[in-house]
Amino acid sequence: MTIRTLRDHGQHYRPRMACLNKAEALVVEMQDQKNGVKASEQKLNVTTIPHVMSGQDILAWIANHMKVDTQEAQVIGTMLVAYGYIYPLQDHKKLVLKPDGSLYRFQTPYFWPKQKWKPEDTDYAIYLAKRNIRKKGALDVYEQEEYNKLHKWMNHKWDFIVMQAKEQYKAGKERKKADRVVLDCQERAYWIVNRPPPRTHSALDYGIDRLIDPNADEVKKKTLDYYRRIIIFTQQAIMRSRVKSSVSLGAIVKYVTTFKNHDPFLAPCLPSNPWQTDDDTYWELNMRNVEVPTKMRVERWSFSFFELLSDPRGRADFKVFLKKEFSGENLAFWEAAEEMKWGTAASMSEKAENIFKTFLAPGAPRWINIDGRTMGLTVKGLEHPHRYVLDAAQTHIFMLMKKDTFYRYLKSPVYKDIQKKAISPAPHNFSDAQLEQNAKNRKPGIDPIIIWQQEEEEKAKAAAAAGPIDIKKLMQNKLDRK
Repeated sequence: MTIRTLRDHGQHYRPRMACLNKAEALVVEMQDQKNGVKASEQKLNVTTIPHVMSGQDILAWIANHMKVDTQEAQVIGTMLVAYGYIYPLQDHKKLVLKPDGSLYRFQTPYFWPKQKWKPEDTDYAIYLAKRNIRKKGALDVYEQEEYNKLHKWMNHKWDFIVMQAKEQYKAGKERKKADRVVLDCQERAYWIVNRPPPRTHSALDYGIDRLIDPNADEVKKKTLDYYRRIIIFTQQAIMRSRVKSSVSLGAIVKYVTTFKNHDPFLAPCLPSNPWQTDDDTYWELNMRNVEVPTKMRVERWSFSFFELLSDPRGRADFKVFLKKEFSGENLAFWEAAEEMKWGTAASMSEKAENIFKTFLAPGAPRWINIDGRTMGLTVKGLEHPHRYVLDAAQTHIFMLMKKDTFYRYLKSPVYKDIQKKAISPAPHNFSDAQLEQNAKNRKPGIDPIIIWQQEEEEKAKAAAAAGPIDIKKLMQNKLDRK
């Protein structure tokens, strides 16, 4: 019976075989007698240990062999130590490569992680029992806890485990002292990698068990249907239109050049980053429906029509332009289709009926101009409405606005006026004392429910303003006020 500990995730098929193959090839080159890492005999306590290397020699060899800088070489060396290909002779618990005179040795291939045998709890129990005999009960704290757990779980075969531990300890006593010390270090390094102390990261941690082996080259039976599907896939791949790499790279360069000043990783937040300075001016200037937007925000509207519609403030400014041109029905239909797409399922039928009466029915108050085929498909789909029934008509309207209305908006006085009014916030240069004061005067955040309620109220006001006006009711209200 195998008892899995918390750190033993036990993935049967390991997905890192390609990485381990490269690591092992590098370790083999490092052990070359002529061009490998220089090794010599070193004294550990009183015992002379053969084939010992220093951390700085390993680091220099990796940097010279792989043509990398010292920092990257240390990362590669630490990875080899973490996987157990190189083990430290002095500080066993820290599986890192130290760039100094710390002593290291190559692990024997028997303990390499490429071996597909899993470290069983029985083997770990034998190791702990043998170490307990040698140390006369003076184990580390975490090892003592593991020893007690295994003793409790494997009580039915603990006599066998102790017997095996005594036999291995007796066989080890017959070896030379140097060989015995080396073997003990190798075995301890193996179990430090595979059963690390608590609150430490293990490079061999894996997820759940896989049902198939991603590394196996199993020969599948090739049937006639298999080759037929391969032929169909190849024909479709040949017919697929392709773009030249120069065109694609040019488009990427153009995109990066356009958006580089608006990328939060490449350009700083103006006036300051609220998460660092505790000053929420940036958030106040970039609220969803702020009265006067920033120049960066207005500039982003001109990048594409999608950017304009994605920004609530830009969409509101676009509505002002459409109202002056008496062509606001297209944007109203696009918004209604978005609301239906992301709305609740219970309101689907009611929204579909309102959209049909407002935009699609003959003689509708805000009738939209789309081609007959799209109109027929949309009206027929509204008989059994679903979230994406308006996709074809919405795409048609979007392309109409993008090709015509959007470019007229960028040249209009409405957009030029908002460009003039837009503000350019100056960067904040807070001192340490001011940053500390900002942290003390930190304002509580606005509840998202309050923002949602405000948006709903604004939508209701806009819908009331866009609806038909009842002259009789309006006159009656005026008479009542008099």
